[in-house]
Amino acid sequence: SGWVAKGKEVESFQNEFCKFMGLPKGHAAAVSSGTAALFLALVMSRGKGKNVASPGYVCSALRNAVDMSEGKNVLVDIEYNSPNIDLEKLFEENPQLAIIPHMFGIPINLSNFKKIPIIEDCTHALGAKVNGKYVGLEGEFGIFSFYATKMITSGGFGGMLISKNKKLVDKVIDYIEYDDKNDDNRRFNFQMGDLQAAIGREQLRKLPNFLVRREKIFKKYKDAGFDILDVSAEDSQFIQPVRYRAVMKTGNQSKAIKSLKDSDIITEILNNEWILSQNPTKFSNSLNMIRNTISLPIYPSLPDENVEKIISVLQSC
Repeated sequence: SGWVAKGKEVESFQNEFCKFMGLPKGHAAAVSSGTAALFLALVMSRGKGKNVASPGYVCSALRNAVDMSEGKNVLVDIEYNSPNIDLEKLFEENPQLAIIPHMFGIPINLSNFKKIPIIEDCTHALGAKVNGKYVGLEGEFGIFSFYATKMITSGGFGGMLISKNKKLVDKVIDYIEYDDKNDDNRRFNFQMGDLQAAIGREQLRKLPNFLVRREKIFKKYKDAGFDILDVSAEDSQFIQPVRYRAVMKTGNQSKAIKSLKDSDIITEILNNEWILSQNPTKFSNSLNMIRNTISLPIYPSLPDENVEKIISVLQSC
């Protein structure tokens, strides 16, 4: 089209994302990153000065977004043997607002969560469902990331913010479309461009195939006998995860990482132990997860022979 700034591709991407989520047109705003989407959700939720709860076991983007929106970070431990926030411990902190991620694509059931406003962090969980409904529709906002490592990408960076309340989305769009406004309202350019949106649209079309491929790789790891984080058999009746990560529990993390590295296989762990270890009693489950798990490669273009190599290395170490 010759157009690279925000234009028709962005509008189409937003509308197609709404259709995917089962929302009417106009209920999504494409932005420059998932972190920008979270920051904007916090601003529109009037997070300034509020105690904002989020899990300690999570990337730094959440803490940074709360800081940037002038909220007060309240960190909460995760459940035992789960990467998701412990809702009972959350309420013990008496927060005024909460950011609740669906970690690694494993959804947390929020259908009865009505006590305080929430922002659903769906950056790992595009396509996951609870009770047949896509995650991201229970809170005031749902936010998504299209960073290079996420379920889909819009060319390296990008994000989307959705809400069932169209007025809130309209406020977000007014905030990021900062030019030619004759008032003194605070605004900033977090817009997505048409080039990124065009890539995002194509990736969204491919998402069903991505999900199928990730599920096949995940199953190979499970069939190999690895102890991989997953929903329980009981919860699987109403929770449908997506396989953003294949997180394996291990009693010898350093040995597993070294064995894989020696075979030119890179794995990773969530690296925020430094902040949680200041209060190990409060974050015992989070620290246990950090110290006793590794994330195995599971991206859709990973060939079967590489999956078999990963399995072989882990079984022999």
